[in-house]
Amino acid sequence: MTEPFPSSAGLPMTRPAGCPFDPPEELARLRAERPLSRMVFPDGHEGWLATSHTLVRAILADPRFSSRYELLHSPLPGEAAMERTPPAPPGLFIGMDAPDHTRYRSLLTGKFTVRRMRQLTERIEEITAEHLDAMERQGPPTDLVEAFANPIPALLICELLGAPYEDRAFFQSHVTKVNELDATPEEKHGAFGVLQEYVRQLVLDKRAKPTDDMLSDIAGGDLTSEELTNIGVMLLGGGFDTTANMLGLGVFALLSHPDQFAALRADPDLADRAVEELLRYLSVTHTGMRTALETVELGGQVIKAGECVAVSVQAANRDPEKFPDPDVLDLRRQTAGHVSFGHGVHQCLGQQLARVEMRVAFPALIDRFPTLRLAVPPEEVPLRTDADIFGVHRLPVTWEV
Repeated sequence: MTEPFPSSAGLPMTRPAGCPFDPPEELARLRAERPLSRMVFPDGHEGWLATSHTLVRAILADPRFSSRYELLHSPLPGEAAMERTPPAPPGLFIGMDAPDHTRYRSLLTGKFTVRRMRQLTERIEEITAEHLDAMERQGPPTDLVEAFANPIPALLICELLGAPYEDRAFFQSHVTKVNELDATPEEKHGAFGVLQEYVRQLVLDKRAKPTDDMLSDIAGGDLTSEELTNIGVMLLGGGFDTTANMLGLGVFALLSHPDQFAALRADPDLADRAVEELLRYLSVTHTGMRTALETVELGGQVIKAGECVAVSVQAANRDPEKFPDPDVLDLRRQTAGHVSFGHGVHQCLGQQLARVEMRVAFPALIDRFPTLRLAVPPEEVPLRTDADIFGVHRLPVTWEV
């Protein structure tokens, strides 16, 4: 059997100096030499790390691999002190397998179709324009995360769930705490509990006095308050954090590649391909987990029942066997098959909403501020490497007035 790699620390996390958008170099080496490698997880579990596009997609689509929380081991070094996660509570179906996962997800699938999400385009255009107007009135410089990347998805998810927008700072801070790698188990559980209590009260309000929003819609069915609460927490966190980080990091990437910034400015119709390429290139949700329910032969290796496999989304999305010159940002690239939203039955439910937000936001920002540029040297932009979703903490920008 191949010796475990690395010896103790879990997933390689150090990104190459001067290349903030590139995955850790060790992932590329492993993908070339051992795309399914033995790995010791931070909690001591001896499992596997998958780094090739073919293997990552195969594992994510294989029902012999489980997403159940209580079976998983985190590969992220900062979570070494976390105790084993209990089973997912009712409603939190991303931590479940079929048939429970299927039952819950089917209740929401029709609410996140391409058609329904595209119907939101006009409202997203309004929200985006309002924040660009505010940036213009304020004048340069500004922090694009605070002025643009965070508030647009926050306002949209508030409207979809019927949550007061003035509560956004409150729930954003707790969503961030849940995703921090260095947060203690008590801090993570505490933040999640606060979010549960917030959504629980929101559910009670919707059942007493329904409004025109998604939470009111599903609250009219047969789900219990606990189920509705956990579904709401999942939608609140998922609908904000990943899209906010894609917007902030995506603008950083475009400003760091002036030719691509210029290409999107010259051709707004390039937006669809640009969004898919940024999703592939940045892979903000960089790692997933699955645990074998039975012994599985895959990639010339034998994965035993109970062994956890970390699937590296960022390594898969930079696999040269799938994407030629994968380390080059090319907004005209054909990116079909990227795994930034996962793959298989657990593929991100809100992916179409995220796509529409980015398709509107990126071109609108570039059109309004064609001279946009970083206000600090690139190496001074604080990267969000202390969380399980990659991004930037701040993005100081300026422009000509």
